[in-house]
Amino acid sequence: MEAIRLTQFSHGGGCGCKIAPSVLSTILQSSFLAPENKQLLVGNASNDDAAAYDLQNGTALISTTDFFMPIVDDANTFGKIASANAISDVYAMGGKPILAIAILGWPVNKLPAELAQQVLEGARAICLEAGIPLAGGHSIDSPEPIFGLAVSGLVDIVNLKRNNTAKENDLLFLTKPIGVGILATAQKREKISAAHLSQLIAQLTTLNKAGEALGKIPGVHAMTDVTGFGLIGHLVEMAEGSGLSAELNYAAIPMLESAKVYQQQKIGPDATHRNWNSYQHKISLAEGIDEIEATHLLPDPQTNGGLLISVSADAVAEVISVFERFGLSAYAKPIGKMVAAQEKIIQVI
Repeated sequence: MEAIRLTQFSHGGGCGCKIAPSVLSTILQSSFLAPENKQLLVGNASNDDAAAYDLQNGTALISTTDFFMPIVDDANTFGKIASANAISDVYAMGGKPILAIAILGWPVNKLPAELAQQVLEGARAICLEAGIPLAGGHSIDSPEPIFGLAVSGLVDIVNLKRNNTAKENDLLFLTKPIGVGILATAQKREKISAAHLSQLIAQLTTLNKAGEALGKIPGVHAMTDVTGFGLIGHLVEMAEGSGLSAELNYAAIPMLESAKVYQQQKIGPDATHRNWNSYQHKISLAEGIDEIEATHLLPDPQTNGGLLISVSADAVAEVISVFERFGLSAYAKPIGKMVAAQEKIIQVI
């Protein structure tokens, strides 16, 4: 089969496909009054990663879905990335994934069915790594290729983590470096080196398995995964939802040095600008910070990004122990802290 570049068949890619936060806010507005459901522990009332439903046996069912257009050209790799990204929402709530079903949109008159089969093979490989079955799904004929999963998970309710329960003086940790949106754009424009492409794929296909273990630590007060709204977008959601502000130590934030190479060449996804325009009025950048770099990396849309964790100081040792167990020692330093609510939601210092 002649080599086909999947990214050339979509106008966006990965979590950069997300609708801009300001537009999404309009879409989600509703005057509909739904009846109270006491078993729904997490739903539309917050901006969390997934829904959680009380099974009334001390356990909650976690339900989520995530799908997008190709972020890489290889079909099998696209299936792996989209699957790891969808499963991440369960890990971000401290849960254990148990089941996935596929969501496939395919332009059958433009792309061969064999490529769609490779996408599904990639998904099966990641589901196997997560220890869950890919148990079915649904497909449509669509103008652009789309793939993702609907994932179910379980968690003991006492271990359920939300993104809006951070506490003042909590320390912030991030389990992956930011910058994959920039690298993905460089790949789409055929500007990326082979070494940087391998780095990109390795990060995008790595499961956030540590989330389940982190969920069992009571001192982890809040957790979310960093995806399409970038680090600042998801931290804004965490801080605002918790009634707090946050201080970010810019020098401590893990960033892909390779991403800075392409950022300096003015390569980056359009979603970065949408994110920054949505959040910039809530952000303060300290004097001396490279504003051009910061405004391209902090709102850079991440796909299958790292877990953003808000943890009490007395639980840091437990968190670092989990990091070491899952090969995350490089990220075992805080990148900031939660503080009392201030005029600006995030102060980058």
